[in-house]
Amino acid sequence: MSTGNYPPAGQPEPAGNYAGTNPPAAGTPARVDATTTPGTAPEAQGTATGAQVPDSRQVPDSTPATAARPAANQPPVTRTGVVWAAVVAALVLLILLIIFILQNQEQVAVRYFALEGFVPLGMALFIASVAGGVLVAVAGGARILQLRRNAHRARSSQRR
Repeated sequence: MSTGNYPPAGQPEPAGNYAGTNPPAAGTPARVDATTTPGTAPEAQGTATGAQVPDSRQVPDSTPATAARPAANQPPVTRTGVVWAAVVAALVLLILLIIFILQNQEQVAVRYFALEGFVPLGMALFIASVAGGVLVAVAGGARILQLRRNAHRARSSQRR
């Protein structure tokens, strides 16, 4: 898994630019600070504490200010961690489903064409939701097969 051009956790940042760019040549404008106002001298841009603010002749850095950088003490996201979180979420949903079924134990008549039977309400709703999920999965699977067949045809026509 690529972590970009960031140093490993616990390592100091190297001097220079990220993204493989060279530092600006002498006399070339550098990065612009958001507090810079055009047409003012650098001395006039200092804060009340006397801090220097870069002058308006500088250009923006190519790195976006909102770029997410991993925290030094935060572990990276792994596939195993994502699977674990999905399993925990699925278990919570299953527990809620079991509670729903147990709270809806009244017997209801279910008719399907010529068939008729009595099942608990919670189970009837669960069976209906599973049947709906199966229909969606079949339709999605058919679409995936269609897209794969089209992609295969496109690849084979490019080879000729």
